[in-house]
Order: sequence, then C-alpha cells, then structure tokens
Amino acid sequence: MSTATFYLLAPPDGASSDDGLTPEQQAREQQTLIDTAIHLAFYYYQQGQRIYLAARDQQQAHQLDDALWQRDADTFVPHNLVGEGPRGGAPVEIGWPGVRHSGHRSVLINLATEASNFAPSFAQVVDFVPCDETLKQHARHRYKAYRLAGLQLQTLAIDQSPKP
Repeated sequence: MSTATFYLLAPPDGASSDDGLTPEQQAREQQTLIDTAIHLAFYYYQQGQRIYLAARDQQQAHQLDDALWQRDADTFVPHNLVGEGPRGGAPVEIGWPGVRHSGHRSVLINLATEASNFAPSFAQVVDFVPCDETLKQHARHRYKAYRLAGLQLQTLAIDQSPKP
C-alpha cells in the first residue's frame, strides 16, 4: 500500500500560529520548503530510490534545479527537469503541473498546491503543511485527496524527517 507523509513546517522566526505571515516570513517558509525537499531528495537518493519532485510551478522547478546544482560535490544528486537529461530521466526528476515524469519513480515529493492525480502510483508520497493559512488549507485538500485515493497517511513534525 502506498503511504503519504505530511510534514508540519515550523513557523518562521517571529511568527505565531494565530497571525498571518508577513511577506518576509512567507519567503523564509518557501525557502525552508525548498531546502527540506532537497534534503529529502538526497536522503531518498542515498536509499537508491528514484524521486519525482513536483514543484508548484515551472519557476519553482527552476529554483529546485538551481538549488540542486549548488550542492557540494559529495552531496550532489543527479537530477534533471522533465524533458531534459537521459532517456527515462535522472534519479531525481523535477516537474510542475501539466507535465509528467518520464519513468517509474518510487517517491513523490510534492510541493505543488494541488494533489497529484498520479500520486497513488508512487510507493511513498511526501507532502508538507505550511504555516501560511491559505497554503495550510490546500494541504488539507491534498490530505483528503490522498485518503480518498487509498493512501496510508501519517503526519509528522518537520524535525522528524529522515536524516541522511
């Protein structure tokens, strides 16, 4: 059975759970999300898994691509954007809504706002619950969609994410 793990992001410094986030806090939360997705992609890559990073949009996909290229040589993760790279894609492939990964993948790391309709084809789905109230509501909809698709669900604090 496929599983989906939702990680609860910690509020950015100076934010409370009752207040809306300032634009600076939203930017820090988005950077934390990207950093965490890259960290998890590296973790699953070390485990021999093939990963699909589903970005919110094409711009975020390019941010993820750039962040992966910035890693040190000893923590480099072979990756490509959808439509680039070798036939069947690199071990980590980055896409966005409207494109589909090029081959069998076991892990989906979802940064997109909407639930992926192909999420049940992955053995493991990783998703996030941001602090921003609007984004949190989108996470609730993804959670419901995954539950309806029959995925086994769990929710963990971000500090419980696996360490390489």
